[in-house]
Amino acid sequence: MTNRYQNGWRRRQVRACVFRDEDYCALCGGLVDKTLPAYLPDSPEIDEIIPYSRGGSPYDRANCQLTHRRCNRSKGNGMQRKQRPAVAAYVTGRTWSA
Repeated sequence: MTNRYQNGWRRRQVRACVFRDEDYCALCGGLVDKTLPAYLPDSPEIDEIIPYSRGGSPYDRANCQLTHRRCNRSKGNGMQRKQRPAVAAYVTGRTWSA
């Protein structure tokens, strides 16, 4: 067993905080359905911003974020990509009439 999972109680506490506090994927900005079972592309996963393999802590709440499984897998062992906004607004200076 690796050090990452030796303190299972603490890891479960951090995961519970992330699931409670966040609703959107930190990588793509889409809504995460927390009711989906594991191993589906859109199922929720906890991502470490700085991966454990690169010195990040799996027990630090500030290092963990909610993602879709597919987004987390595409990130892999890399550092976090630039975060996309959940809703992008397009503003123009033109006044539109009907």
